[in-house]
Amino acid sequence: MRVACLSFRQPYAGLTLNGLKTLETRWRPLLAEFRNCTLAIHIAVKDWDGHDWRDILLSRAGMSHAQVQHVIDSGERLGRGVIAGLVDVGETWQCEENLPPLQVLELENQALLKGLDHKYLTTISNARWLLQPVPARGGKDVWQVDIPDEFIP
Repeated sequence: MRVACLSFRQPYAGLTLNGLKTLETRWRPLLAEFRNCTLAIHIAVKDWDGHDWRDILLSRAGMSHAQVQHVIDSGERLGRGVIAGLVDVGETWQCEENLPPLQVLELENQALLKGLDHKYLTTISNARWLLQPVPARGGKDVWQVDIPDEFIP
């Protein structure tokens, strides 16, 4: 299967493929042209620098430290530097600056990230892990990859 691919840093790759992150954020409308398409998720070698995701899972989602650690460990099960799963891409829009506070919280909870003003938000759904990882070097922006049919759940 030939599909578009995007690299995610950990823990966001695992959080996405485990269905906890359902809103992708970028500074450009990178995923707008992929609406209603399947996107492969590449797990980058590097980690994400911030910890908003942890604060949101602990304080807003009510997860315990043990539950968060379990989700993080699960996200590492196929390793790094691999294409590890697929998501379906939905609508992309630019986040407005003066949204009502409750709407901001809802979007931040879906993105597992704070400070979304002016970012482009894209809904992602139907996250699924591949049956086996596909070793691959990360790319800039979106690139095309081939995934063996027998690896697709």
